[in-house]
Formats: sequence, C-alpha cells, structure tokens
Amino acid sequence: MNSVNHVLLASHGTEGAMAAERLALEMCSKGAKLHHLIVVPTFWEGMTGDDWLNNGSTRDTFRRYLEDELGREVDEHCERVSRHAEEKELEYTNEIVVGEPDECLINSCRKEEYDLVIMGSPRPKGKKGLRSRMKPESLMRTLDVPLLIVPYPSK
Repeated sequence: MNSVNHVLLASHGTEGAMAAERLALEMCSKGAKLHHLIVVPTFWEGMTGDDWLNNGSTRDTFRRYLEDELGREVDEHCERVSRHAEEKELEYTNEIVVGEPDECLINSCRKEEYDLVIMGSPRPKGKKGLRSRMKPESLMRTLDVPLLIVPYPSK
C-alpha cells in the first residue's frame, strides 16, 4: 500500500468514519501530517426543541445541554484519533467547524495542500443513526486532490 505524507481525514466518529480513520492511519508514513476535520452539520444549530419546550429558560437549558453533549463527544473523538496518530508518530491537527459537510471539506482543502482526502462512505440504508448529508458528487467535481471513500464496514 502506498504511504502518504499529508492527509485530510474527514471523520466524525461513526462506524463508517472509523473505518476511514483506520485506513488513514495505516496509509500515513511515520512523521506524516494527519489533519482531522470534524464537521458539525448545521441542523444541530436548530435543535432547541421549540416544538415541545414552552419557555425561553427551558429552551436555553436544553440547548446548553445539547451543546455540552456534542462538545464532549467531539472532544472524545479527537482525543482517540490523536492518541492513535501519536502511536504511529504522526503530526496530528484537528479542525472543528459548523456547516454543510461537503462545503466545509472543500473549504478545508482550499486552505492547505493535501496528498489525499479520506472519508467514510455513507451509512447503508437500514443502519440506525443520522445521515451525514455529505454530497460526494460535489466533492468529486470540486476537489483537485485525490478522494478516497472507504467502504462501510461489513461487520
């Protein structure tokens, strides 16, 4: 397998994204740079429960709870990937952004030159969880760096 020296890993901790993480770590040579992009989709901005929370104070409390939980999950995810990168003697950086996943990935690629972009494939139908809303077609039309979409694990 070829090794790469500067990889953008788009991962958010789901099973499919973790398959992409494993392959990214495997493909990076010792001393390579691994930039980890975590996109918090914009739909989380509107998760205040307005339809069932009946006053501003309750909505604010619930919003803070959601932000804290999401922040904790993102921090745990970054720490896990960072630990694996350190074990492989990689230079690890991360970027956490809110937006549309495909647009954020494209913007990240415009700021830095990468050898390869690695991401997981969309979750198969029938698998529980939110869909990432990543639009691979827009990536393929826009990116000028190779894009590797790792198949969803069959386990």
